Order: sequence, then C-alpha cells, then structure tokens
Amino acid sequence: MTTITLIIPVYNEAKRLSKTFSTLNKWKVPSGIKIDQVIYVNDGSTDQSLSLLKNSPLKFNKKVISYKQNQGKGFAVKKGMLASKSSYTLLLDADMATSPTQLKKFIPFMKNGTDIIVGTRKNGHSTVTVHQPFIRENLGKIFTKLSQLILNVPVTDFTCGFKAFSLKAKNDIFKRSLVNRWGYDAEILFLGIQLGYSIEEKSVLWADQVGTKVSMLKDGLYSLTELAQIRLNHTLNHYHIKKILPQLKFRYT
Repeated sequence: MTTITLIIPVYNEAKRLSKTFSTLNKWKVPSGIKIDQVIYVNDGSTDQSLSLLKNSPLKFNKKVISYKQNQGKGFAVKKGMLASKSSYTLLLDADMATSPTQLKKFIPFMKNGTDIIVGTRKNGHSTVTVHQPFIRENLGKIFTKLSQLILNVPVTDFTCGFKAFSLKAKNDIFKRSLVNRWGYDAEILFLGIQLGYSIEEKSVLWADQVGTKVSMLKDGLYSLTELAQIRLNHTLNHYHIKKILPQLKFRYT
C-alpha cells in the first residue's frame, strides 16, 4: 500500500476553496493508494481562507499549518513537504487546475520507485482544456527555456503545480531549498538532479483558472533573478551537496 500526503499551499483563496473542498470530497482514490493526510499551508492569508480551512469538512485527515506573514509559495510548499511522513507527497494547487484524479497516472512510477514525478502540460501529449491568456502562456514558455538553459534541467514544464516526491527525495531536497517565491519549482528540480534522484514526466489534464496571484511583470522578473540565484547558490555550495551522483535519464510520457 502506497501512502500519500497532499500538500496544498493557500494564499487568499477564500473565493476558490469551495471548489478545493468539493473536488477532494468527490475524489475516488485509486486502489492500492492510501491518503494519509491533506496538509493545507496558509501562507499569511488576509481574507477568510484560514477560517474556511479550519472549519470546512473534509473526508480525509487534514492538518492546517498557518503563519501570519506572507512568505511566498516556495516557503509554504517547503513547510508542508517537511511535515509529511508518507511514502510519497503530492503537491497540488488549491485552484484544482490539475485534478487529483490525475494521480492515477503517477501510480506506475511510484510502484517503480521513481523519486520525482512531474506533471507536464508542455510535452506534446498533455491536454490543456482551458489555455492561459496568450501573453501569459508564452511568457511561461520563455521561463521554461531560460530555466533549461541556466540550470541545465531538461524538463518540459517547471511550473505545473502537480508534482510528487518520494519520502527520501522530498526530505533531501526540501531541507536544502532556499527559494521562497515563484522560482522554487526550478530550484527543487535542479536540486533533484544534483542529488542524483530519478525524475519522470507525465502528461496531465490541466485547465487555467481565473484569479491567479502571479504578476506577469513583477513576479516574472523576480523569478528570472531567482534562476541566477539558484546557480550562484550551487556554485557557492550553499546547498551543501557533497558530490553529484550519476544522473538517471528522463522519460516523457
């Protein structure tokens, strides 16, 4: 039996949390999988998110981690990940842009012991039912190309909020991660490669959701500086990686 914890970062999501709760409560978990816990991380929300997280019923065991000052999505994800003790931990966005039903596509990789499984919208086999606005979608493609170039990480989709980590990989990666905001996706995949963990990509169903918290200009520019910071952190050994293990090949399915 594979145990899984879901990590859902939350920042001012009061208007969308009803969909989060409804989707999770209607979800039929695949056989051979046990959901240990759903961990919500309230990243300093100033709306009614925290009250809803605490008081809304959920069919799974739930835990709410909360702090008053907004720290960034990367910080929230790290807090949640390090609180999980399951065989695998799945990162899932509160907007349910990728439904938890897509987890069934990850199960074969989990059974094979893959360390990191990345949901992708961009490998040519995925289904995007609702696209982002033209400019935002193409800026995302530029960020992907720059991430591949600067970090030498050959994944097709860095920012899809649907990723699973084995217990060992999760602990090893997130105890080292330093990026608190939007560049965290690139950092954790970069660390996964540097630490020698196996990574698989799997195409998923995805639909853009209204109400994004990402500013194309401000957050886009900040993310680019974070890519340079990741490379510098590695050069200065701030990640404390003693040696690079043999890198396993990627597969795109």
